[in-house]
Formats: sequence, C-alpha cells, structure tokens
Amino acid sequence: MGLPRFKRPVGTSEPRSNLYVANCGPAVGLTLDTIEAVFGAYGQVKGVHLADESGTRVIVSYHEEKSAESALTELNRRECPELGGRSLHIQYSVPSICQVAVDDSIEVSMEASELDIPGLYLIHDFISVKEEEELLAAVDSRPWQKLAKRRVQHYGYEFHYNTRNVNTNQYLGELPSFLSPIIDKMSKFQKLGYTETVLLDQLTVNEYPPGVGLSPHIDTHSAFEGLIFSLSLAGPCIMEFRKYSTSVWPTDPNALSDEEAQNSDKSSKFLRRAIYLPPRSILLLSREARYAWHHYIPHHKIDVVNDTKIRRASRRVSFTLRKVRKGPCECEFPEYCDSQK
Repeated sequence: MGLPRFKRPVGTSEPRSNLYVANCGPAVGLTLDTIEAVFGAYGQVKGVHLADESGTRVIVSYHEEKSAESALTELNRRECPELGGRSLHIQYSVPSICQVAVDDSIEVSMEASELDIPGLYLIHDFISVKEEEELLAAVDSRPWQKLAKRRVQHYGYEFHYNTRNVNTNQYLGELPSFLSPIIDKMSKFQKLGYTETVLLDQLTVNEYPPGVGLSPHIDTHSAFEGLIFSLSLAGPCIMEFRKYSTSVWPTDPNALSDEEAQNSDKSSKFLRRAIYLPPRSILLLSREARYAWHHYIPHHKIDVVNDTKIRRASRRVSFTLRKVRKGPCECEFPEYCDSQK
C-alpha cells in the first residue's frame, strides 16, 4: 500500500494543512529532507511526499493549518535561495481517495550513508544548474559513438566493452578542459572525511535514453585504480548495488543477461541496496563499494522511489571518471579481483 495521493482543491483558497508545491522535488535535484528543512521554518512539518510520478511536485503536510498558510504566503511564486533559487508554485491540497500502487521490493535511499556500504559517498548538487548546462553543451558539440542502446564518448583512454578494459598503449590525450568545474570541486569529498588524493586520467560519457540502464558489473580491478566517480546530468535514476558470494556470481561478466540478472533465482544469495541519483549529484565508489559490490541501473522508464513512481527524463548523461591502472591490482578483495585469481 502506498502513501495517500493528494490533489489541488479546485476553485477554493480555503486554508488547509497540506500544500501542493510545484517546481520542486528530486527530479530537479532537491531532496525531500532539504525541502522539509526549508518549509520547517514556518511550522512543524508532518511529512513531505512526492505528489505524482514526475518528481517535480511535492506535498508538504503540516500539523497546523496556520503553518501551511504562512509558508504559502512567504514562498509562493518567489525564488527560494535555499532550494536552488527555484520559483515555487504553491496551492492548498487535500487528500485524494486513490492510492499509489508501487513495487516495494527494495527500499530506495536518498543518502549513501543509509546503505551501509563502506566507501560509498554521494554529494547532492555537486555542480550548479549553469555548470550542468555547460557540460551538456560541451559534450553535445563533440562526436558521439553509438552503441546498441546508448551513445558514449571516451577521453584519456578508450574503454573496450568486449574486454571490459583499456589499452594503456592507446592514449587519447589529456582530459578536456570542460571538466574543470568537476575537478575543482573534488575537495568537497574532504568534508565527508575522505582525504585520499584524487588523480584522474580517463572519462567515459554515457547518454541513456528512457528505459535504458546498465548491466550489473564491477569495474575491472586490473583496469582502474580504487576511485570511481559518477556524475549524473539531465535526468535522475536509481542505482542498485549487489554483493554476491563468489560461488554465486559467474567469473565471466557477460555470462548473465540483464533479464537473468534481474530475475535470477539466486537473488536470495546476495545483499541488495539501492540509491536515488538526482541530476547534478556525484557518486564515489571506493574501497569495498568499488571492489566488491556490483552496481546496476535497472532498465526502467519509471523508477519506484519508495512509495512513488518517478518517470525518467528524455535523457540522462553520466560522466564516469577513473584512473587507469598501470600494474596488477593488489586490493583487499582477492575473491573479486581478476589480478589475484
């Protein structure tokens, strides 16, 4: 059973304790916790819920009507600096009799700390809206390589999908200058307690149309060093993490199809976590998260985020940044390591 749906009252401005807030939500890079903190300045918030499948409209529920009235008066049709400078469109809302039908087979977290995976970090709003637009314009001005279901670009070194590795003798040149806003902000990870020096020399840009995801995999240990960064642009998605026992997962990364991986009867034999990646967020895989957990983007046009469905955008572009390894891997996870088998 999902959360109650809400609707906007038609033809009335009578105060209610629930507000329907448009231009606000995870699909535009705003977490529900952030929204609750802003609206909490006007009274005790009972909860913040997604209003529909778009991810761009939310319901803010207060304990008292006067709190909702104050928030509407102060925030409606005004730019809110605490919410990325967005201009909110707010009306009173009442519960609807219908419910949201959802697949609640896995809980989706909004923060990496909730997943209990060592070495996994997520920073929301890592870049600004303007920087996002500039990055998209930069890659769209350059040639794309077409794969079966998506388009890619490679910088520094080309990633070969058939071997899941790179040829270190085929250097493509330095990383492009349009990466400067990303590189300059890497110090943000120090605030999370991560102090390792960040050295990067390989970039893969992926463009995903709606419904296209990513097969479960661990980035090849012998191909890349211990830090994998993934910046999400243009559209949101869910990323799932799975930790298999080595007796369950095949050594050949192509041995299972996406459908088999998603519906395998081995599902009871692996740990499973999921996180929501909004636009302009950056994910860091390090240590156990990088070396021992498969990451996977389900092939969905609609993602189920806890009790709500969110439709994927017309495109999602990811920047995957890595450091090519020049020698064998000597990590602490030999059971998952191609160099140590």
